[in-house]
Amino acid sequence: MNIALSDEGSESRQDREDRLYRKITLRIVPFLFICYLVSFLDRINIGFAHLEMTRDLRISEAAYGLGAGIFFIGYVLFEVPSNLLLARIGARRTFCRIMACWGIVSACTMFVQTAWQLNVLRFLLGAFEAGFFPGIVLYLTYWFPPRRRATVVSWFFAGAALAGMLGGPLSGWIMHGMAGAHGLRGWQWMFLLEGVPAALLGVAAFFLLVDRPEQVGWLTDDEKSALRQALSAEQQEKRAVSAASVLDAFRSVRLYWCAFIYFALACGSYAISLWLPVMLREAGVKDVLMIGMYSAIPYGIGALGIVLISMHSDRRAERRLHFTVCSLAGSAALMVVAAFGASLGVAGTLATLSIAVVFVYAAIPIFWSMPPMFLSGKAAAAGIALVSSLGSLGGFASPWLIGLIATRTGRLGDGLYVMAALMIVSGLSVLIALSHATRLRKALA
Repeated sequence: MNIALSDEGSESRQDREDRLYRKITLRIVPFLFICYLVSFLDRINIGFAHLEMTRDLRISEAAYGLGAGIFFIGYVLFEVPSNLLLARIGARRTFCRIMACWGIVSACTMFVQTAWQLNVLRFLLGAFEAGFFPGIVLYLTYWFPPRRRATVVSWFFAGAALAGMLGGPLSGWIMHGMAGAHGLRGWQWMFLLEGVPAALLGVAAFFLLVDRPEQVGWLTDDEKSALRQALSAEQQEKRAVSAASVLDAFRSVRLYWCAFIYFALACGSYAISLWLPVMLREAGVKDVLMIGMYSAIPYGIGALGIVLISMHSDRRAERRLHFTVCSLAGSAALMVVAAFGASLGVAGTLATLSIAVVFVYAAIPIFWSMPPMFLSGKAAAAGIALVSSLGSLGGFASPWLIGLIATRTGRLGDGLYVMAALMIVSGLSVLIALSHATRLRKALA
């Protein structure tokens, strides 16, 4: 659907529309992108701390997996209330609260001495960060119509990959270069130096963000009118299939199906991000600095692949096949790592992990273009948060199960098979379900 910005020809309208969304993108996306990059770095840096923390604190792989994953229990419990609060008090205050609190808790992880202390702080980190990503997804629905969202959201998942690309060398450098400074371990310095920026960004969010498009001064009246028209048309299109209330959102079978799909994606993505340093160590890289440097390669390739695949999905206005191919290809790469492990060598492990990062991470923004199509109003805030919170349990299940299985069998790869299987089921589920929905719409037309 083109926005009627003028009475000129269609080409001129398209140019004006593109210019409008370019302006919006440049104004709000870069800052949110940096915030999400920092949030993801604080979420996964425990994967690098694991290289030394488990030895220093004398905790098992299973205990590490529980500590890494319990983040998502706090995240799930507080995510829906946080997103509903955003709809009530606005993005500025919500993002300020979230980032300032998680930054402080992340920095305090430097003081842990026991497994239970790690569990408490990881739980609190999840509770304070709850609502941040679904809040971003909801906030973007105030600015972009559905057909532009997959590309926009893809930039944030490219941010997740970029966090791995930058965070790996940064974490490795801090742990290597700061070890022993002022009597602190390298992993303690890492938590401190990577946690403080989040708190500072939280303060900045209060001054740099606005709650709604109508409040900004950098859009003309015509541009605001065009944006309202596009978003109003979206609401009209959704009414026939939308839940009209928060209660209906919680009753929607489609949302629980979406939650399962996201659960499988979370299992696959966190199998990579929380265990990638260990995979590299098993492949033969022993120095923590070099592990950090090598880890940048899969994430760097992944960041480019995420954006390109999402843009292609938007241009074709096609989600089903794109998602299915990404899920199946990502699961295949995980199974290769599981089957061959250290025998792949450093180069083979990096190549296979690069394929896994590209396809597993690229599936996520394609997925997130679907749930906002089902809901409007307050139901959108609750529904998006519900999908994200239930699906995020995969972030708990993945490291916990992999750590538990690795402790009992001595093989990291055995747990990866389980994560790959979940992604295969999710890909085939989308392929079948959306194919059936397309045939039904054609039959009713």
